Amino acid sequence: MNADTDRSPHREPATCTSGFRLRAAAPQSDAAARQTRRAIARAKQGDRNALHHLYAQYADNVYSYVYTIVRNHHEAEDVTQQVFAKLLGALERYEDRGAPFLSWLLRLARNAAIDHLRARRAVPMPEPLEHADDVASADHDRLATLRSALDALPSDQREIIVLRHLAGLAPHEIAARLQRSESAVHGLHHRGRRALRAELVRQGAAPVTLAA
Repeated sequence: MNADTDRSPHREPATCTSGFRLRAAAPQSDAAARQTRRAIARAKQGDRNALHHLYAQYADNVYSYVYTIVRNHHEAEDVTQQVFAKLLGALERYEDRGAPFLSWLLRLARNAAIDHLRARRAVPMPEPLEHADDVASADHDRLATLRSALDALPSDQREIIVLRHLAGLAPHEIAARLQRSESAVHGLHHRGRRALRAELVRQGAAPVTLAA
């Protein structure tokens, strides 16, 4: 099997209905970025292993971002599956212009999530989280608390917190994506971090430290 796609995907896009996690994305190393570019090139040629590699690498980031928009665990899973089900066709329009691939992928996810909201014409209240088999009880409790705290934030602050700390985008990338000034992004980020910390304290959770 090709070295770039030898990581077995932990979920199959067509069959998975649970198990997504909120995951903080670290900046990609140069080697990882090259691996992603090679996987994209092969996926464009119809290589399913390469497509599965992209899914395993980015599905949790997409799910985390979609969840901040649809505010529903099951619907976020559905939208995430839709994004990757359509990814093969969408990649034909992708051009590497120096920006992270995740930035382009989250634009697809945002459009899919907004289309989903428009289709049902109402935003439901968040539902209780289900246990995932591969998440320890303590980790599940922390995830539930974090999601609950994120839900309490204003939508613009929540979106920027997720883009910055879970998707790993830089402030200037967030500003371009949301069509805001970079100073506005910094202000919302600062207020969002402060509000998130306060909400975690209110819920009896230890404050988290988020890197600027």
